[in-house]
Amino acid sequence: MSTTHATARSITKTVSIRRPVAEVFAFLADPANWPTWAVVNVKAIEPTDDPGWWLMTTPHGPARLRLRANAELGLLDHDYVEEQASWEVPARVVANGTGTEFMMTFFQPPAFSDAYFDQQVSLVDTELATLKGLLEQEAQGR
Repeated sequence: MSTTHATARSITKTVSIRRPVAEVFAFLADPANWPTWAVVNVKAIEPTDDPGWWLMTTPHGPARLRLRANAELGLLDHDYVEEQASWEVPARVVANGTGTEFMMTFFQPPAFSDAYFDQQVSLVDTELATLKGLLEQEAQGR
């Protein structure tokens, strides 16, 4: 008898940003910038002694974040670990003309109901809108 897991339900969120892909990648690849745009989930963040890991303050308490970034491939995959759940989030920045598409895919953890998962992922819309506004406003200020 094999132990196969069903394919998890997923939701991918995308935002178009009128900034060059290298600039968007550089901003997102620095976790110290996350509290400025991930305003729902990241209240504060600081590096840890564990290489690559950052300690975050979230609405659910402390959590850890690790980015697995690769600028050449546009990868911004990250691991999010807290007491209630852990997530592996594939994320990409992709050039779109002179702008950028930023995408994140969320997989529903088995412990989350459909309604709770939908609610949590919908909060990302606020964060992506904040990111877009922040980076595009910064470009206008030049």
